[in-house]
Amino acid sequence: MCTDTWATKERGTTRCTRRPLPTSRSLNSTRTPLVPEVKVPTVSEDVAREALLKFVESKWRYSSKPARNMVFKQLKPITVYRYRLETYTETRTSAWEFEPFTGQAVDGPQYGASPPPWDIPLMLPQRYSDRVEKARVPHSSFVKMCHKCNGCGRTRCVGCHGRGQKRCPFCHGHGRSRNKRCNSCNGRGRKRCISCHGMGYKTCSVCQGSQNMLHSIQLTVTWKNNISNFIPDRQPDFPDKNFENVSGDPFFIDESNLVYPIQGFPDQEICDVSTKMINEHYGRFSSTSRILQQRQTIELVPLTHAIYTYSGKDFSFFVYGVENQVFAAKYPSACSIL
Repeated sequence: MCTDTWATKERGTTRCTRRPLPTSRSLNSTRTPLVPEVKVPTVSEDVAREALLKFVESKWRYSSKPARNMVFKQLKPITVYRYRLETYTETRTSAWEFEPFTGQAVDGPQYGASPPPWDIPLMLPQRYSDRVEKARVPHSSFVKMCHKCNGCGRTRCVGCHGRGQKRCPFCHGHGRSRNKRCNSCNGRGRKRCISCHGMGYKTCSVCQGSQNMLHSIQLTVTWKNNISNFIPDRQPDFPDKNFENVSGDPFFIDESNLVYPIQGFPDQEICDVSTKMINEHYGRFSSTSRILQQRQTIELVPLTHAIYTYSGKDFSFFVYGVENQVFAAKYPSACSIL
């Protein structure tokens, strides 16, 4: 069973630590984040036309003529909220590591007991940025004979089985080829092993010839920003996956060690998702990691349905995101190369 300190286990195995106790808080708290009122952004005809022209330029088969000459019938702004929950966590794991001992300093138990993993100070990275850092646990080092070569510093060559020579591949060890002396081995039937240069032994690949290994516990610290997004599916003609590549206007940002569910927002689905995601993140991460910070955001993602006519027929496209990207399921005409 793991404890606060390093588990006492046989050397060479992974050590474990007790999982950090999560910070307690009630999700049923009366604290309610205040969400301001927002206005749905609108797109002008000039902006919509320019966005469509850029979209057409990226499609070599499309002609720009319909985009220049189309007549707008309606520009319909659509309210799209994107809820995002970020949970910034720190996870610490440990395992034995070893390296060739070449006389480096050995920080062993004689200098004191190894501190618990969560008591080892480390510089925190920039918040909400992913990072992995490795550190040697103080007072956990010791020197031991190499387990690969048993302290010899070399191992028998597997190519020649320690003989230093191998059977000639041209004469198959007979010394003659086509009733003539083999020119490759000069009639000896054997050739010097290239792998070990005829020595029969090779430098140990583990200790690099040093004969001893320095063992210690390596602490691996992982900082990760765990992100969950949600956008209500309110527009069946527009694929929601397109929202993944555009940004919106974050009109509401709530940040704390542990955030609370949103209540009273006009879109009840956002409130329900906020409660669900916060519960999921808390249950998933608090038992295995330390939750350092949480941030929940509501973005208003611009989406405008542009309906227009060209050559007496009706067509439409969508302008979405702050970047004014375009999605058009159908375009009036296409160019072709004969």
